[in-house]
Amino acid sequence: MTPQPPRPLDPPRVLAVIPAHDEAPRIAAVVRGAAAHLPVLVVDDGSADDTARVAREAGGEVHEQRPNAGKGAALRAGFRLALERGYDGALTLDGDGQHDPAEIPAFLAAFGGHGGGADAARPDLVVGRRDFARMPPTRRLANTIGGRAFSWAVGADVPDNQSGYRLAGRRLMEASLASAERGFEFEVEMLASCIARGWPIAWVPIRTIYTGGPSHIRPVAHVRHFFRAVAAARRTVRATRRSGRR
Repeated sequence: MTPQPPRPLDPPRVLAVIPAHDEAPRIAAVVRGAAAHLPVLVVDDGSADDTARVAREAGGEVHEQRPNAGKGAALRAGFRLALERGYDGALTLDGDGQHDPAEIPAFLAAFGGHGGGADAARPDLVVGRRDFARMPPTRRLANTIGGRAFSWAVGADVPDNQSGYRLAGRRLMEASLASAERGFEFEVEMLASCIARGWPIAWVPIRTIYTGGPSHIRPVAHVRHFFRAVAAARRTVRATRRSGRR
């Protein structure tokens, strides 16, 4: 009997998760762009405007989180729903238009790996790597310094630790549900968790876009919280490696 070639595995099922707070003027374009590639879940994080209504009219499913609880809490809510529904991964992008949905196929290709979609070939996290040279000078400086500090803390080269355009697999989503981080520190913690456990991370280049819309970042608080997250990441990596957990 002639041996048959192995059947190709089904491609991984991925849900687009879009955390959004007061993004009514911008959310429709993001939802429509993402929906061209994936089913879309918008987590409306306590918006005071019409974000939820506009997102639904654009074709997205909306989970309303009340009151406002922060980006980290919104992402966990999206991860929880993705896990309950049996998705293999969740692709996260911001609702303000700073991430180009047309780049979603690059994340899916990196997540699928070269083994026909086999779990063993998949990274646990795919991160969109921005071009710092295309950022405004203050952002470029902050990201460069922050990147060096974080890479030192975790003992690995991390080219972009604050990019919110990423794709997380089931194992990482499950591990992230126990996090207490409410803001952007949650995304920093995801990287630290992967590095501490030796889970593979892939990187894809993405456009660096600034829309001119209002920023939710408070610079002084952001810096303070970031360096707290860096210190926490260093503790996580050292403790996990000492215990040998995976």
